[in-house]
Amino acid sequence: MDKMGIRILKATVGIRSNTNALLPRFPQKIEVKSLLTDFTKMVEISYSGKLDGHIVLENMHAAPATFEFSKSKALFRGPLLKLEGGASDLRFSLWGNQGFLYRFILFLLEEKHRIFSLHACGLFDEKRNFLYVIAGGAGSGKTVYLLSGIARGLKLFSTETVHFKIEGNDLTWFKGSLVDNVRLGTLVHDFPQFLTRLDRGRKASAVWRKKIALDLSAYQCLPDTIDRPRVIFLFPRIEEGRRGFISAAFDDDRLAIKAIFDNLSQKIAETVVLDDRLTICGLDNPALAEARLAAAYRLVEHNSIVKMASVLSNPAECWGHLLDGTGRRRL
Repeated sequence: MDKMGIRILKATVGIRSNTNALLPRFPQKIEVKSLLTDFTKMVEISYSGKLDGHIVLENMHAAPATFEFSKSKALFRGPLLKLEGGASDLRFSLWGNQGFLYRFILFLLEEKHRIFSLHACGLFDEKRNFLYVIAGGAGSGKTVYLLSGIARGLKLFSTETVHFKIEGNDLTWFKGSLVDNVRLGTLVHDFPQFLTRLDRGRKASAVWRKKIALDLSAYQCLPDTIDRPRVIFLFPRIEEGRRGFISAAFDDDRLAIKAIFDNLSQKIAETVVLDDRLTICGLDNPALAEARLAAAYRLVEHNSIVKMASVLSNPAECWGHLLDGTGRRRL
């Protein structure tokens, strides 16, 4: 079998396949389906039986597609090459940005390293040592905060996944992805300064049907890890046409803990369909969920957390008073 290894952040994965064409190829291109929209970088390493997790791919033309998962080993069998090549949405494939390896890495970061991953974007104010974590699912408004924050001079820490680890009273944050999948209409109507020449020329009727992978690495902060910044958590809902900025702090820590836990659990626990055929029923387990809940408690109660609030606003006013007096410049 052909073999290779991958390291993403602290997690390491060994991959074996009886068909070389099934192995992932690195470096990945910057495109909507790429893992670069999930993680900062992927590093190819030597295969070893001692890596954190393993994926075995057995391409079998006449057999039905099957998936087995036990502890830290995943086994795929069946006409995998055909399924991968004919998938309707390559994001939900073995190596796509919503696919198996993405979720497996999140699982291994928790299971082996107790590094937890928020579905959030992160922006860093280097002068004031403030980290803004904007958490939420698709359509919540993360991209609006991301682009408007960069336009105001904040540095990029992550576009999609913000990782953290708590040891004793030490809270460390790990840099996430530097590429964001953005609906073209959002750029055309709200953030034209980020448009490329190619995208400026597209027809207006097409801008809301297409997402592009926007490389924002030029705006990243320098450190790959940040220790004990002051942190502001926002759970936004952004609506076009709404007037004003409404912020409501969590008045009960238990509500904040639930919001954090639900966010942390989303990608690990959800069931997805891979390559239009294979159902992957989440990678969660009771022990992992308990550890995640404990991490949510400790995060909410940590003395570096300045604010946790829900926000209701429009794109132009989404920051409200949060950046007042900081002298933020605009692009």
